[in-house]
Amino acid sequence: MSSPKKIFGTDGVRGTANVEPVTAETALKLGRAAAHVFKNLERQSRGRGKHKIVIGKDTRLSGYMLENAISSGILSMGVDVLFIGPLPTPGVAYATRSLRADAGIVITASHNPYADNGIKFFRADGYKLDDKIEDEIENLVFSGEIENIRPTADAVGKAVRIDDALGRYIEFAKASFPRGLTLEGVRIVVDCAHGAAYKSTPCVLRELGAEVIVYGNQPNGMNINQDCGSMHPEAMCRKVVKHKAHLGIAHDGDADRVLLCDEKGNLIDGDDIMAIAALDMLAQKTLAEKTLVATVMSNAGLEAAIKSAGGKVIRTAVGDRNVIDEMLRHGFNFGGEQSGHLIFRDFGTTGDGLVAALQMLRIVKARQTPLSKLAKCWARFPQLITNVRVREKIPFAQLDGVLKLVKQAEMELKSAGGRVLLRYSGTEPKARLLLEGHDAKILEKWSEKICAAIQKQIGA
Repeated sequence: MSSPKKIFGTDGVRGTANVEPVTAETALKLGRAAAHVFKNLERQSRGRGKHKIVIGKDTRLSGYMLENAISSGILSMGVDVLFIGPLPTPGVAYATRSLRADAGIVITASHNPYADNGIKFFRADGYKLDDKIEDEIENLVFSGEIENIRPTADAVGKAVRIDDALGRYIEFAKASFPRGLTLEGVRIVVDCAHGAAYKSTPCVLRELGAEVIVYGNQPNGMNINQDCGSMHPEAMCRKVVKHKAHLGIAHDGDADRVLLCDEKGNLIDGDDIMAIAALDMLAQKTLAEKTLVATVMSNAGLEAAIKSAGGKVIRTAVGDRNVIDEMLRHGFNFGGEQSGHLIFRDFGTTGDGLVAALQMLRIVKARQTPLSKLAKCWARFPQLITNVRVREKIPFAQLDGVLKLVKQAEMELKSAGGRVLLRYSGTEPKARLLLEGHDAKILEKWSEKICAAIQKQIGA
């Protein structure tokens, strides 16, 4: 069992920029440690010459600081750096494979506010790191074990900027859409959250023939995720109705998520997308092992719909890395999260908001059916998700009466097939409560009681 991590969370390193662990000093140490680990994973680099690490980022102001710091650390260990600039997280994963690099790094805090930032790592094959490699990097950061490794003269690494990384990703994403099918006649509202997809998603959709109305495509370093994108999809939904669009697409800051909106202005979340896509794949016999991988947050109605069509759903803990790990272990090719992380392994190695949107557009076009009608393929059980901002993440067992209330709620809800899930967010200072059942009023009652008990004791 790995020791408790000091800087890695559920999705890389994340926190307030310029506050530990997201500082230039720690980024430099992470760069040195990561370069050492990846250099020693494979003695021979994947390309010619020195080992190489790709570095991409989203549009946050603090990205400049962290990019320079982490690259300095990498170069100081005799590993080359390939800068690819602002690009969606899945674009960085793809570029790592495409450029035959030995690892990839993306500097992003995903859906978090602009004041936060983070560092995520990819292996040479474009998949996220496993715990063992994260532990190795962490141990090197804190042990000082590599302080005396100092290449000199021509053994120091060099950095180059890759100018065509965006173009490579655009062509990669387009390849996931069937040849011969176009988006001509489709009007789409796109909200890029002033994030990493501000160029790629509008460009791909236009090149496939769509009429595109773009919002959230003017990043200034401080407006990422601010009242826009998948964190505030109501803005997209209003604009779909205003522009009489066929559907809307909203990304988060690093565009590994997507939420959609149908032509009537209704939000289409990750569960809706999984239901539509998985049922289509079952019908086409392309869903590996007839199995969809979802997390414990997904609605029970999704599972019921997949089962009734002859498939099955396997659930994992929250986090797209957990979903991907389960898919890799058993050869499954589709999974995701209610929040909008969708992994189509036939096309990529990580959650990709653009590829997921293209798969939904493929179904809309192939079936000549509006998104609102496609979304009626399943019935959602009443579900209530509540977040409580907390000062500290004290184990729930140590909070007075909280687990007792959870048990009481479970007893009442389980008799009708419902459930309760209480956990701390892995990326934000929040407690998250999920309640599911057939009676919305009962869900509200228990949500108020449990959240009040948490708020009283550790609420921010």
